[in-house]
Amino acid sequence: MERRASDPALVVSRPVATVVGGRSEVRDDDWAAVSSVIRLDAARFPAEALAGLADFSHLEVVFHFDRVPVGKIERSARHPRGNTDWPLVGIFAQRGKNRPNRIGVSRCRLVEVAGYDLRVAGLDAVDGTPVLDIKPYMAEYGPRGTTEQPRWATELMRDYY
Repeated sequence: MERRASDPALVVSRPVATVVGGRSEVRDDDWAAVSSVIRLDAARFPAEALAGLADFSHLEVVFHFDRVPVGKIERSARHPRGNTDWPLVGIFAQRGKNRPNRIGVSRCRLVEVAGYDLRVAGLDAVDGTPVLDIKPYMAEYGPRGTTEQPRWATELMRDYY
């Protein structure tokens, strides 16, 4: 039987980098002032893998929520952050860390590229977090047209950055 690349048994991700510094504890809010480094894995990549990245102001970073125990993964609906003033919504209608595959996506400001290090500001990942991918943020990949979100999401994000 031939296996397809989409077969879950074939899906493998290895970190390309690690978050160094910044926050050491997992906390939901106040990420704007956090400065950290994304350190590329020098054993797997030459520094030139980052060539040209310094021309961008922001990055999209895909990372693994490695501190979320498997038993804490959410698969159904819940009140975001346990706040019963907000509606019961499915895990795919929120951006919480207890996701089925424990994958996070964040946008942050790129401050400097120095060798294997990307100095960043506002990355909402803690020290030691495995980074699965790093992409330059390009405006053309942002949403087209007007975006909408429910009021509870705006309230939740008020103090996030």
